[in-house]
Amino acid sequence: MGRIAGVTAAETRDRLLRAAADVFAERGYDGTRVADIAAAAGVSNGALYAHFGSKAELLVAALRAYARRLLADLFADDPDRSATGLLLAIGRQLPQRRDARGYLLVEALVTARRDTDVAGPTRDYVGERADWIAGLARVAQGDGELDPALSPEAVAHFCLLLALGSALVPPDMHTVAEAEWAALLGRVVTGLAPAESSPPETAPPQNSAPRESTP
Repeated sequence: MGRIAGVTAAETRDRLLRAAADVFAERGYDGTRVADIAAAAGVSNGALYAHFGSKAELLVAALRAYARRLLADLFADDPDRSATGLLLAIGRQLPQRRDARGYLLVEALVTARRDTDVAGPTRDYVGERADWIAGLARVAQGDGELDPALSPEAVAHFCLLLALGSALVPPDMHTVAEAEWAALLGRVVTGLAPAESSPPETAPPQNSAPRESTP
């Protein structure tokens, strides 16, 4: 298995990322070999190393690709969604059952505790997520949707804790009704809004929410 005829380098990279996400999700990081990912993608080990330097790099790259696809879907549903609206849309999905790839971050965090090769890239990835959410919070503050006295970094940390908690407590362990969860989120976001402001769902967006940057 070498380079696949008629397939571009970008397509090969995407094929590897999808294969990595699937194999890591099925076997875990420790149970996955680089050769397993190459075989699942239909390429040689050499072709894989032409794109990624290590298994740890592949894991975090797969995480980034998965996050970009989720955000792309949200923007496709509503390209003009406000920053607060985007945070609410992401939050509403947290208690829902996710596919196996949705637990890749848990795999990375658990592995990072005992594997220094994974710890650094995973820390960088979480930092990128936090920076992006903090940027989203700043847009919401500029639009008058979030209290400007709040720390964007604290908002980002709160959102990260919610997201990670939802991955650790999946629906088959504890189920909450979708409407009840949405009502709670709405109450939380309303509590973070400036005094005497309109609810975030009805406030007209002034700035576009920041889109995912391409690493």
